[in-house]
Amino acid sequence: MGLVLSLASCEIDNYEEPQSFFTGNVVYDGMPIEVGPSQVRFQLWQPGFGALAPLDVNIAPDGSYSGRFFDGDYKLKFVNGQGPWIAQQQSAQAGDTIFFSLNGDTMMDIEVTPYYIVQNSEISLNGGRVNASVDLDQIITGDNGRGIEYVNLYLNKTELVSNWAEYNINDGDRYNDSESYGIVQEGPGDLSDINNINLSVNLPNPINYDRDYIFARVGIKILGIEDLLFTPTVKLEL
Repeated sequence: MGLVLSLASCEIDNYEEPQSFFTGNVVYDGMPIEVGPSQVRFQLWQPGFGALAPLDVNIAPDGSYSGRFFDGDYKLKFVNGQGPWIAQQQSAQAGDTIFFSLNGDTMMDIEVTPYYIVQNSEISLNGGRVNASVDLDQIITGDNGRGIEYVNLYLNKTELVSNWAEYNINDGDRYNDSESYGIVQEGPGDLSDINNINLSVNLPNPINYDRDYIFARVGIKILGIEDLLFTPTVKLEL
């Protein structure tokens, strides 16, 4: 999702547009971390520009980001409390703020420390049901570790899938005010073994669902953390 900032010059109708693309992924050990659509963002600040508002950059569901900006010096910081991770400390002085310079198109992965990662996930169709299995690995343990509140399997008509009402049809298409699809969640998933979590939901009622495909992904809610960790989205042909 691109983000364009235009800075006006002293003459109102004389301005230039930014030309440099800033792209990358939010990763742990080189692996992108999947999140919900439009749920997690970081902010860019330009030191020395007074009280200018920060530039918000949304993280895509696959963990990637993209924006177009002016060249210059920036500092990057995650919004406090956002994301299923802890931002990594850069130094004693900088804390978790990342300082960098943009000079032409730049690709930079942002390393974070997630509470959990998805080691493996499988989603498939079988006998009129969508079945999923997830293998999680807990990364942050000890005093900063957190348990898992629930794990759910979400379905949607588009590739944007999450726990938000507009991005799943598990309880009917509430966003478009249409009738229930009759989807019943068997769960949430049993958390006694986070290396083998299994979930299952029935396919939508074909009376109200008129597409020959459906998208699915699993969301993991961590205790005390608003934003879910997700598995990759899978398209299933019906």
